[in-house]
Amino acid sequence: MDDSGRAPESESLDPNLAGKLPEVVNIVEDGDLILDVTFENSKDTLRSARVAQSRLASRESQPTPKKRARVAFRVSLKVLKGQSKYFEKLLTDSRFKEAKDITSALAALKLRNIKPETADVKELPWIEIRDDDQATQYAHRESALADLLRILHGKEVVTKQVTMSFVTTLAVLADRFDCTAPVSKYLATGLKFKWPVTSRKPIRDEVSVMSRNNEDILRQKILVSWLLNQPTKLQAATKEIIMNGSCRWSPFAEDDGTSDATWWYLQDSLEQELQFRRQCILNTIASVQRHFLKLYTSRMRQCKLGYDSSAACDSYQLGEMFKFLTNKNLLFLVDFSPGSLDSIADTSLLQIDTILATLRQCPSYQIDKNHTNCGLRTRILPILDFIQGLLSANSIPITRSTWKNNRQAVAWLPPDVDGENKTPADARPFRFTRSLAGDQRLRFEHAMGADKFAKDVFTASSWDWTAEDQAEDSLPSTTPRWSLK
Repeated sequence: MDDSGRAPESESLDPNLAGKLPEVVNIVEDGDLILDVTFENSKDTLRSARVAQSRLASRESQPTPKKRARVAFRVSLKVLKGQSKYFEKLLTDSRFKEAKDITSALAALKLRNIKPETADVKELPWIEIRDDDQATQYAHRESALADLLRILHGKEVVTKQVTMSFVTTLAVLADRFDCTAPVSKYLATGLKFKWPVTSRKPIRDEVSVMSRNNEDILRQKILVSWLLNQPTKLQAATKEIIMNGSCRWSPFAEDDGTSDATWWYLQDSLEQELQFRRQCILNTIASVQRHFLKLYTSRMRQCKLGYDSSAACDSYQLGEMFKFLTNKNLLFLVDFSPGSLDSIADTSLLQIDTILATLRQCPSYQIDKNHTNCGLRTRILPILDFIQGLLSANSIPITRSTWKNNRQAVAWLPPDVDGENKTPADARPFRFTRSLAGDQRLRFEHAMGADKFAKDVFTASSWDWTAEDQAEDSLPSTTPRWSLK
């Protein structure tokens, strides 16, 4: 219900000063408390809101956003205390000025034999709240807060254009006022909101890179699903950003001032963990091509033709391998000159699925018709199948319950170091053996036991992709000691 009258905007927060009242929105008609909220918007937020409104000219538009707006909400004190721990503390603890003001105002009404439910808004206690746009960068927060209060009072929201920005603002406000549980329930059952799709399959020969706008929406999805306890949405969104990357994770990224919203640096160590998991997966995949480049540049003969094996075959395979990787932008030439670093492409938004698909395109190079199995393709395909299977493990995305309750056990990021400076005692090499290559359990998605194993493989200190056995050495290995044979 929205029985409100608009009044001129006032610079003062006292409703009795200058004889002017702000707009009063009746969340409930018989409310006994007034929340006097001042919303402040930055120039960038106002500019973005005006641009968004111009694109929606044919639809029902929202009111023109202002730099400073003051709105009052008539609410039930009992409902706020029951639904929000923030308001329960603020409005009942006598150590806070707000609680004392409420007590004195209600006592004054009782002396005059006036029930708060029927009192005029000027006679009710007024509680002042200020809200800025730093966390949300959303210009119409007054409508989001009004709908939040309606949800707390068991009413329906009145906003018709429910966008991802609106839902994100709703979640941030619910988190601020410590009332996420009822909002989470309403989001799942009462709010008819279709989560926007941020992933799509690229057209053939198209360079698929997530746009800034899509990443903005994806990060909002992660934040909302984290704050409002949407575990399925959180898993899907965190895996998507791990597989697609982020422009924020680029070593060449510059702070342009547009990434100040709270979802551009995810809370509760989510940002660091997601970035580290992606780095681990990229390091693992990159180790495959590095491994074979080292093999073919070593003195160890790789040609598989038996008595007729030749060093010329190895040299040919090395050249073709090098040409393929450089043409596909999976390998870059860097020499001792500082300027050569400019040839390295920014891979922060390189899709992991695209890397695996590109490596699968490696042709079966032959120096002649007799050397049929000497090249990279025959040896790399089982490894790519193995990695693809591990990428479907549930340990790749972040699971909300385990991250909340048992973070140390599921985190990939070491607790005390940055993951790059491991001590020798922490070194855990991985060896890809024949038993793993032939184990069908690891060739399919969601294989039994793949969750922990995926974490061990991707966080290994080194990778040997052509290990023939599991010889004992002084270092522990992540390679399991079992097979189907």
